[in-house]
Amino acid sequence: MSLLTIFKGLIPKKPPTCTAVIAAAGISVRCEGEDKLLYEVNGKPVIAYSIEPFEKCRFVNEVIIVANENNYLKIGEICNKHRFKKVSHIIIGGPTRLDSVINGVFAASKKARLIAIHDGARPCLTPDILEETVKKAESCSAAAPAIAITSTVKKVIDEVIVETVDREGLYEIQTPQIFRAEIIKAALTNAKKKSIEITDDCMAAELIGANVYIVEGSRKNIKISDKKDLELVENFLSEDKSR
Repeated sequence: MSLLTIFKGLIPKKPPTCTAVIAAAGISVRCEGEDKLLYEVNGKPVIAYSIEPFEKCRFVNEVIIVANENNYLKIGEICNKHRFKKVSHIIIGGPTRLDSVINGVFAASKKARLIAIHDGARPCLTPDILEETVKKAESCSAAAPAIAITSTVKKVIDEVIVETVDREGLYEIQTPQIFRAEIIKAALTNAKKKSIEITDDCMAAELIGANVYIVEGSRKNIKISDKKDLELVENFLSEDKSR
C-alpha cells in the first residue's frame, strides 16, 4: 500500500450536503378548522418544532418549506421569529402533495447530494433519528425511519374481517425520507408523468427500482392527522424539556 493511499484513508470524509424539504401545504381537513401547523404548544407552533431539528443538524445545509396560500405569510413570520437561518425558500405548494414536493425538491440547491423530505405535521422528530437517516442515505442512497408493526393486522371489506395479515416484515414508515438528489428527482418526475398516486416518497423511489433502507424510528414521531393527535403531540413535546 502506498503512502498516498494511507494518507487518503486518514482524511475525514466530507459531510453530506443535504437540503431538507418540509411539506407544509396541507389544509388540515380533519382538525376541525384548526391549522395543525400553526397550533401552539408551549408558546411555539407545531411547524417550528418540525423545522428545528433540520436547523440544528450539522448535515443539513438548506431548508425549503412548501406552504399553502393561507399559511404562507404566517410561516414566514414564524421563521423570522425563531431565526431559522437555513430556510432559503418558502414556496407555494401545488394541487396535490406530489406537486408540492416536486416544487420543493426542484428548488433545492444544485450542490445538494441528498434531499430529505419531511412532513411539516411531524414535530417530534429527534436529532438522533435525523442524523442516522442522513448517514444511512449517504451510504445506501435512500433511507427512512421505520417502526415494526406489533399489533394484529386485519383486512376488512364492508366492515367484515376477511383476513388476518401476516405482520412479519411489516413496518410503518415515517419521515424524513432521504434520498440521493438524482434518485428522488427521477422518482417524482416518473410518478408525475405516469399520474401515479403515491402515498409517500419512498413509494416513488420503489417504482423506479431504487432500494430504500430503514433506520429505527420512534413511536413518538407521529404525523398529526386530527385533534386527538394534536393532544398526543402536545404531551410528547411537553415531556421533552430540551425543546
